[in-house]
Amino acid sequence: MAERWTRDSWRNKPIIQVPEYPDQAALQNVERQLAGYPPLVFAGEARNLKEALGRVANGEGFLLQGGDCAESFTDPSANNISANNIRDFLRVFLQMAVVLTYAASVPVVKVGRIAGQFAKPRSSPVEKKNGIELPSYRGDIINGPEFTAAARVPDPQRLIEAYRHSASTLNLIRALTHGGYASLGRVHQWMLDLDPKSGQRYTELADRISEALAFMQACGLDLEKHPELKTTDFYTSHEALLLGFEQALTREDSTHPGTWCATSAHMVWIGDRTRQLDHAHVDFCRGIINPLGLKCGPSSKIDEMLRLIDVLNPENEPGRLTLIVRTGAEKVGEMLPQMIRAVKREGKSVVWSCDPMHGNTITATTGYKTRPFDLILKELKSFFQVHAAEGTHAGGVHLEMTGQNVTECTGGAHAITDEGLNARYHTLCDPRLNAEQAIEMAFLMADLLKAERAHRVKPLPAAAGL
Repeated sequence: MAERWTRDSWRNKPIIQVPEYPDQAALQNVERQLAGYPPLVFAGEARNLKEALGRVANGEGFLLQGGDCAESFTDPSANNISANNIRDFLRVFLQMAVVLTYAASVPVVKVGRIAGQFAKPRSSPVEKKNGIELPSYRGDIINGPEFTAAARVPDPQRLIEAYRHSASTLNLIRALTHGGYASLGRVHQWMLDLDPKSGQRYTELADRISEALAFMQACGLDLEKHPELKTTDFYTSHEALLLGFEQALTREDSTHPGTWCATSAHMVWIGDRTRQLDHAHVDFCRGIINPLGLKCGPSSKIDEMLRLIDVLNPENEPGRLTLIVRTGAEKVGEMLPQMIRAVKREGKSVVWSCDPMHGNTITATTGYKTRPFDLILKELKSFFQVHAAEGTHAGGVHLEMTGQNVTECTGGAHAITDEGLNARYHTLCDPRLNAEQAIEMAFLMADLLKAERAHRVKPLPAAAGL
C-alpha cells in the first residue's frame, strides 16, 4: 500500500540536486509568500492537456515539446525587449507545429519549456575556472551565472522573481495564442529570415494552407465561427526540481476536492538525475494531477522504469505519463526496443517521446559544448524506426531550442562549424537549436511522421471484381 501523500511528504524523503540555502528562515518566509500568490495555471487546463496527451498515447496525435534549456531573468541573447523574444519563440513554435500538422496530417499538442524552466540539475556541485572553485550555477531561480562567490550563493528572493517572470510570460503567451496571433490566416506572417531552402518549403506549405482556407470560405464556411482556426492551445512545462517552489504553488482543485495540482506549469517532468523511487522528486510528483514526464536515459533499468510507471501512474491513465527517452544516437537502437517491449508486456499506457538533445552533447574542437545537428536527427530517425518495427506510436519530441539566431549546435542548413560557434553562443547551460535549425528539424520530422502514418494506416483491400 502506498504511503499517504501530502504536499510536504517529500520533505521526509532523501533528496538530491537541490541547493543549500544559508538562510533557512528567509527561505521559509519566501515559500510562505508564494503559497499566498495566485496560481500560474489552473487545474482544468492541466486536465485538458492530459486529455490531449491521452489521444497521443492512443496514436491520435503528436507531442511537440520544446524551449530553452534554462530561462534567464535577463536573456543574454536579447537584442530587444524580452516580449519580442517570447513572440519570436512562439512564432517558431507555431511554424513547427503547422509544418507537422499539415504535412503529416496529425494534430499536434504544443507544450513549451517556458514560463518556469529556471532550475537546472548539474553533474557537479562545483565548477572551476583558472584555479578558482565555486558552487555551480543552478539556474536563475537559485543563483546567478556570473562566476563570482556572491553570485553563486543561493538566494531565496530569486523564487519570487521566477514567479513574476513566469506570470508575465504566461500573460503574453495567452494573449498571443488567443488574441489572433495564432490564427491560421497569419501563417505567412510567422515567417522568419530563413535559409532559402527552408524558407521556400515553408512558403509553399503556407500557400497551400491559404488556398485551403480560401476554398472553405468560397464554399460558404464562416471561418469566424471556428475558433480552432483562429486560436491554439499552448501549454507550459518545466522540470520539477526545486520542490519548495513547487509545493508553494500546489493547490487543491476546487472542482475535484481532494486532488492537488501543481499550478507552476501544466506539465512537469522528473529528470534523469532525480528519478530514484524512494526519493523526494518521485514522491512529490506521484501526488499531483498534472500530466508528468519521466526522463529515461542510458542508466535507466527496465525493472526500475516499470516500478516508476506504477508509482506515477497507478491507474494506468492515458496521457498521465510521458516517457522522454534520451539515450543518444548510438544507443537508442539497443535500449529503446527493450523499453517498448517491457511496457507493452505490462499493458501500460504511456506517450513515447524522444529527447535527441541530451544524449548527443559533445565538446567541439574549439572547447564549446555543442550538439551536432546530424546526431540529433540520427537519434530521431532511429526512434521512429524502432517504433515502426515494434508496432508502436512515436508520440513526441522534446527539443531544446530558441527563437533567436544563436550558433550553439553545429550543422543544419547553414552548416555551423566548430569555429563558428563563438559568433552567437549565448546559452547559460546547454546548446540549443536556433530558429532555422528548429524549423528544418520540423520538416524532417514531418517526413518521418508521414512515413509512420502510412505504415500504420494500411490501405483497404480492393473490392471483389474491381
